[in-house]
Amino acid sequence: MKDARAENHQVTAGRRDQADDEGRIDAEALFRAHAPFVAAFLQRLGVPSADVDDVVQEVFLVAHRKGGYVPGAGKPRTWLGAIAVLLARSGNRSRGRNKEGADEAAIESAYATGKDPSEALEVHGSLQRVQRALDTLDVDHRAAFLLYEVDGESCDAIAASFGVPVGTIYSRLHHARRRFQEAYAALDQEPAPFRSLISRGARGT
Repeated sequence: MKDARAENHQVTAGRRDQADDEGRIDAEALFRAHAPFVAAFLQRLGVPSADVDDVVQEVFLVAHRKGGYVPGAGKPRTWLGAIAVLLARSGNRSRGRNKEGADEAAIESAYATGKDPSEALEVHGSLQRVQRALDTLDVDHRAAFLLYEVDGESCDAIAASFGVPVGTIYSRLHHARRRFQEAYAALDQEPAPFRSLISRGARGT
């Protein structure tokens, strides 16, 4: 009888382990599938480029410590996004952004891909306005905006991963959309130094 109970316990445990293997996504698999997303998400949250690689590693270390992603709590991206937000707003990192370094990197990349310099600078100026508009949002509103508007995640999945009511995510999205649109419109009215430099160069002045 004792042996039968032990055997039955082993079978039950084996089934439970198998279910975990089939449903749970470990940190290594998450890294392979979602590391580029996490890196881009952290940059849009305002983590300085020089720190992104380190914070990406921290995100997946936390994911490992939590035992990986378990289906049901949002989706893998929203779950990783929630971890990224906690790390991005931690108080032990400078949130300063090296604008000059970012500009140089973008221009070098544009030349390397063979794009026309004037076109590359125009594109960079537009992307810069997007990031500056995003920078007017606090991290919680920015995260909801990015996950929904950029990455196409559902409000239900975002709410489940962040541990808040879905109504809170709707509210954050409403505020974030309005603030982003206002900030982007205001930035779009600023003088475009790249255009003026290109025009002067074309005239030979």
